[in-house]
Amino acid sequence: MSDSDTLEDLQSRLAFQEQTLTDLNDVVARQTEQIDRLEQQLRALAGKYRDLRDAVEQSPGEEGGSPADERPPHY
Repeated sequence: MSDSDTLEDLQSRLAFQEQTLTDLNDVVARQTEQIDRLEQQLRALAGKYRDLRDAVEQSPGEEGGSPADERPPHY
């Protein structure tokens, strides 16, 4: 293999690695945006869950007890 062939091979490999690095960087950027959106959704859902849990804990059951203490209808 001559010096020019070796140089051409190295240049080709470098170009491929640069393209791969660019592609991977794009993937990481998209995944970061997706993670940010998912974290926002998770925080919103956690807030809704807390609100619902608090509402259930504060509302009395049919007999004045908590809903967790109520018997199912088949008893």
